[in-house]
Amino acid sequence: MRIRPEMLRVYGVTDASWTGRFTLLEQVEQALKGGVTCIQFRDKRLESEAFLREAKRMKLLCEKYQVPLIINDHVDIAVRCGADGVHVGQKDMEAKEVRKLVGEKMIIGVSARTVEQAIQAEQAGADYLGVGAVFGTSTKMDAEKISLERLRDICQAVNIPVVAIGGVQKNNFSELAGTKVAGAALVSAIFSAEDIEEECRQLRSISEQIVCKS
Repeated sequence: MRIRPEMLRVYGVTDASWTGRFTLLEQVEQALKGGVTCIQFRDKRLESEAFLREAKRMKLLCEKYQVPLIINDHVDIAVRCGADGVHVGQKDMEAKEVRKLVGEKMIIGVSARTVEQAIQAEQAGADYLGVGAVFGTSTKMDAEKISLERLRDICQAVNIPVVAIGGVQKNNFSELAGTKVAGAALVSAIFSAEDIEEECRQLRSISEQIVCKS
């Protein structure tokens, strides 16, 4: 599978912090029903084998809705569970090394905070970029905020799609208009919502409007 910009409109990043009434898989399905266009499975607490088991279940669920599953950080698990892609940070393995392990068909996403990092990631073989934190974030304490101007500069500097991440919520999503982003990655905006399906439906509508204005 190759990445297409429309796959990044509403990019849901899992966080088990808000499970309770529903399991994580149930929450993910609610998001998929609401129109989320991509799911990234991220969980820093699970041991490797438990993560793999959950990833396999999530892959089957995403296949049902024909939405790509991206695994955060764990390149080996992405391969073992048959995920559509893997996302790595600046402190993780470089995209060209990831490509050697995953082959040509798997999507590779790379986090970037500067134009230089973005260009380097594209040259190394990244298929898309995750750029942020655009509005700050409570889910990644070491994430430093970047300006919308820098986000715009990054989008203009590369030929691969960019997804904005970091504190994006329904009430600030529209501020991304004009930056040329393909969409936004959302964590708490989705998974802490009272009605995840309806929240994703509204987020999808906002995202489509923003893309039309960019």
